Amino acid sequence: MADSGKQPPRRRVPGPARPERPANRRTPGPGARPARRPAQPRPAAPQALRLGSPRPRLRMVSLALTLVLIAFVIRLLQVQAVDAGTYAAKAEKNRYVGYTLAAERGGITDRNGVALAASVDAYDITADPTMFTRKALKTSDGPEQAAALLAPILGQEQAALAKKLRAKGQYVLLSRRQTPQVWKQIKDLKSALATKAESDPGTVNALAGVFSVASSKRVYPNGDLAAGILGWVNYDGKGGGGVERQLEQELAGQDGKIRYAQSGGRQVPTAGSTETPAVPGSDVELTIDRDIQWAAQNAISEQVKESKADRGYVIVQDTRTGEILAMANSPGFDPGDLSKADGSSLHNWSLEDAYEPGSTAKVMSMAAVLEEGAATPDTHVVVPNRLHRGDRLFRDDIDHATWYLTLNGVLAKSSNIGTILATGQLGRTQQESNKVLYSYLRKFGLGSHTGLDFPGETRGILAPPEEWSTSQQYTIPFGQGVSINAMQAASVYSTIANGGVRVEPTLVRGTKGPDGRFTPAEKPEKTRVVSTRTAKTLAKMLESVVDDREGTGTKARIPGYRVAGKTGTANRVDPATGKYRGYTSSFAGFAPADQPRVTVYCAIQNATKGSYFGGQICGPVYKQVMEFALKTLQVPPTGAGAANLPVTFTP
Repeated sequence: MADSGKQPPRRRVPGPARPERPANRRTPGPGARPARRPAQPRPAAPQALRLGSPRPRLRMVSLALTLVLIAFVIRLLQVQAVDAGTYAAKAEKNRYVGYTLAAERGGITDRNGVALAASVDAYDITADPTMFTRKALKTSDGPEQAAALLAPILGQEQAALAKKLRAKGQYVLLSRRQTPQVWKQIKDLKSALATKAESDPGTVNALAGVFSVASSKRVYPNGDLAAGILGWVNYDGKGGGGVERQLEQELAGQDGKIRYAQSGGRQVPTAGSTETPAVPGSDVELTIDRDIQWAAQNAISEQVKESKADRGYVIVQDTRTGEILAMANSPGFDPGDLSKADGSSLHNWSLEDAYEPGSTAKVMSMAAVLEEGAATPDTHVVVPNRLHRGDRLFRDDIDHATWYLTLNGVLAKSSNIGTILATGQLGRTQQESNKVLYSYLRKFGLGSHTGLDFPGETRGILAPPEEWSTSQQYTIPFGQGVSINAMQAASVYSTIANGGVRVEPTLVRGTKGPDGRFTPAEKPEKTRVVSTRTAKTLAKMLESVVDDREGTGTKARIPGYRVAGKTGTANRVDPATGKYRGYTSSFAGFAPADQPRVTVYCAIQNATKGSYFGGQICGPVYKQVMEFALKTLQVPPTGAGAANLPVTFTP
């Protein structure tokens, strides 16, 4: 490259770096004064206190108060709007007290208006448990103190009463249907404690919370008379048996209600109260005659006791109307005091006991034979000592040589063999005879309820003829192998006495309502069973049982009267084992025989002392009761002579 004659510029090379001096700092020279130390900072002068602003705190308090008010408003809305009904109901419940006003139960009278069951004034003893608390009595054992005072008066356990007094709520029932004397005793004691508490503040009136509610109590003025018919009233005041149960709706009436405001267990007179009055029950008038009932009950009770029998019953019936004048059972019970009653006696066995009637049923067999024209009262019947039929050898109650009896004599001497021979003529075959006999038994009311609609009534046992066993087709004609009740048996004889027309038995004549209006019972149903001619013929034949010296019912004779009757002695089925053990003794009949007015039926179960034959132990009962009934009803003798139908014939 050509040299232009110019020197190129020289590049500077940087020298070593020097430490920089502080801008305001000089380097001391030789002999210079030492540099001063930096001045120390002086402490700051104290400042005056300044108060914080209150606004944040006020905001916090305001917010909290707002939240509380909102909570109160929400709760208030819930109480007054959402749950208003619930709280109102609670307040109403706590303020008002209500209880039932028991209706007075209707009375039961006999046909003449004599009281058999009545209701008298009584009181239900109640309490308010809230008045026995520690707060109310200032003592913790208030219920125990009250219970100790009440237990001997009410006849209850002290612990049980104390438990009731500690119950929740404002009402508790301590005892039902106490007599006015019992309530007076409690009230006097309560008053004495209140007087003492006023003078001595330390005394506790433990009975302050005990009150009473007017009620009624069932009483039976005649004790055990007609108890089987009447029944009883249970603890709740409802019928527990008999007519009391059967006619519960008519007798009970309609309960009322009362509601009133209270404070401290006492009624507030200025506050409104509501009351629905109770409607009393209707009075019931029975067909029973109290005096005849007493005679029947007395007679059967004495005989059952003398015979040491299980039980017995007597029925007295008006033959024309079907009305039951007496229905007596022994042993009986007092419906006013069941604590002493035997459970087995709390029945009306006249209707509830089903048993084989025995020879009193032969009158139905004879009715069928006469009505069908198979024989007449004079028809000759040769009766051997034994008769072989089916799978059995039949006999009469006593051993005898061959008897030569009329059909009337078969009934008078109560021959089983003669009855089998007579009913065998009802058809061309034994099966046909069975069907004919069965049809008459049904028409007489066997196998059906009597129409009384009585609680516990049995309809007995009568199998259809196609189900009769080989022996039944021969035993049923004389009253074995078929079961009835006493009312059915009495109705059979009343049917014959009424000219062959069966009138349904009745026990109630009518009811009298609270307004005093009497409503008669419905008229009983009537059914023709046999013709008037057959019925009159049977009545004459039944006279022979009582009047003829060879009859089995001579102990039933009544001087001056013509009496128709029939004895019965049947093998008895033991209810415990289902096997035959003991006997059913019976007698049935009516009088006067030619103008019947009264039927009497008597039965005694399992007599274990003395005779067990129906004519011997039931015949006298029949006589005693029939004589009394005829006298009470003022039935005069007809004065006509007995029929005196022949009993035997000469071969």
